Amino acid sequence: MNHHASDIHVLAAAYALNALDPGEREEFAAHLTACEACRHDVADFQATAARLAAATAQAPPAAMKPRTMADIDHVRQLPPRVPAAAPTALRGVLRRKALPVALAASLVAAASFAGLAAWQHQENRQLEQRARQSERQLDAVSTVLAAPDARTVHGRAGNGAFTTVVASDRQNKAVFTAAGLPAPAAGKTYQLWLSHDGTMRPAGFIHQDGSVLINGDTADADAVGLTLEPAGGSPQPTTNPLLLMTLPA
Repeated sequence: MNHHASDIHVLAAAYALNALDPGEREEFAAHLTACEACRHDVADFQATAARLAAATAQAPPAAMKPRTMADIDHVRQLPPRVPAAAPTALRGVLRRKALPVALAASLVAAASFAGLAAWQHQENRQLEQRARQSERQLDAVSTVLAAPDARTVHGRAGNGAFTTVVASDRQNKAVFTAAGLPAPAAGKTYQLWLSHDGTMRPAGFIHQDGSVLINGDTADADAVGLTLEPAGGSPQPTTNPLLLMTLPA
């Protein structure tokens, strides 16, 4: 596919995600050697994709190993050893006494490991759900970034964060990316907004550096806003916007 000089810049996201065919990739790679803006965009998109991919990796819960070791340490799995030289009668007594002890230990072990297995199963289910959610978010963001009609605009928030919005009219979706976003104060959160002819509508949240899919009808919106709101969000902005950026046309 051939691209005019005026629209080849929109391929930055697709190039960063390896979504171009060989001919387009070669053409855009040649363009990168002379276009500093596109090199900056590609670096931003690659960093964002890496952060989103890392979000799907799930480490085992920190408490799993200590709890497992603690349970094992308190389970007696073998009966006491009987010296070979012990009289037959003594061995019989010890065997009869050891049998209930071993049985009790086995029951304790079974109950302990059953509880541990149930806890681990619940933890694994929660990890799997978070992983699937992260994968769905990554897929949605990647689809917008690689859209043929994707358009990009950059901005800077009042708190110094660098921001990027990539929008696709064909998909009626947009992605908001932030870098250098300061941590919000306790009890506060960053909330996104879509402006529709001056009316601000909630459009989701961003809690740290990275990319999020903007919620809402972006095709009919004219700007994206960012405010600091109470935890849980607000139906309408309660503070002055840190950012009000016109959506790319």
